[in-house]
Amino acid sequence: MSRNCENTIVVGCGAVSLDFLAIVAAFPNPDDKIRSTSFKVQGGGNTANALTCVSRLGLKPRLISKVADDTQGRDILHELQVDGVDTSFMALSLYTSDLCFAKETEEKKQGLSGCKSRTCIHTPGFPPMKPDDLPKSSLLTALNGARIIHFDGRLHETALVVAHEAVKKNIPILMDAERLREGLDDLVELADYVVCAAQFPQACALFSLKVIYHMSLHELGASTAPKALVCMLLRLPNIKFVIVTLGKDGCIMLERSVDEDVSTEEVDVDKLLESLEMRKDRSIHIPTCISSVNNLSIMSVTKLRAEGIGTVCGQLYIGTAENIPPSELIDTTGAGDAFIGAVLYAICANFEREKMLCFAATVAASKCRALGARSGLPYSTDPCLASFMHY
Repeated sequence: MSRNCENTIVVGCGAVSLDFLAIVAAFPNPDDKIRSTSFKVQGGGNTANALTCVSRLGLKPRLISKVADDTQGRDILHELQVDGVDTSFMALSLYTSDLCFAKETEEKKQGLSGCKSRTCIHTPGFPPMKPDDLPKSSLLTALNGARIIHFDGRLHETALVVAHEAVKKNIPILMDAERLREGLDDLVELADYVVCAAQFPQACALFSLKVIYHMSLHELGASTAPKALVCMLLRLPNIKFVIVTLGKDGCIMLERSVDEDVSTEEVDVDKLLESLEMRKDRSIHIPTCISSVNNLSIMSVTKLRAEGIGTVCGQLYIGTAENIPPSELIDTTGAGDAFIGAVLYAICANFEREKMLCFAATVAASKCRALGARSGLPYSTDPCLASFMHY
């Protein structure tokens, strides 16, 4: 195990569900009856998936969430417990658990770029978890000894209570900003690390600024992902880095410099991204990382300028995704959760940033080789992780 972090405690507060997954040959027309070619029932939910990932990697996760006190709820809890997730801080409801029905077409076999036809029907659990569902004594016990805490933006009232207590205890927070949700802006204000989905970085920049400035994205000038990341770091001084996941195109990360007083070269953030993209070696099929730190023409501490927005001192990174052979690509459900789980592990193991992004991409690729969000999640002993876990 890398850097002796196998007893490290990670806490998560957010979604847990039961997923019903079916693969069909083509999307059905109205009134059609079709057969699935594969079907699986498996636990899901962003935070639950991420914690399952960190458990398989060797950490000790604790989950704060809510399920129904029924057969489905008990199945959800049992699966998490088998995977080593501590569910003793879960609340039980007399009503319904969170359910998700996902339907995917077999165009996925054409390769990752063909993963365009996944349809999800989500039925939220009811009633949702409220702060009263988590006694103060249970909250304090859950956070005792925690190295980091993860939120996915759901259960926002409870999550905010947990987040404020984590801040009091100096426990860093990783926020999954998959999409705009109620209360997400309050949580991001407290976050140390943020991971955004591909289609939402500009929106994330807007929600973190609109309350103060009442400006549109066009007025802010955050028309590109790098500019949006600069927006977020300027508005949210607590954030250490922001990652935008881009599916088959990998990811972009902007990390704040710890020493902003050093005299630095100033560069346009969009032009810097273009220069890093040009350095990609597209013949390499395994995940790689390119950073402005390694660009000899640019100083390690760079003042990144976003026109019309401002400047921030930091480093820009681009990470590539693994090129998965079409015959091995099964399902991308939960790939982002796997990526986040790997980032949580990498932070606990003190990985260098380049290694962290390659590690997260490798874990996400392993997940994509099986149906469902959890079946393909690798264990710490998986050969594909050997170069990261032992050195």
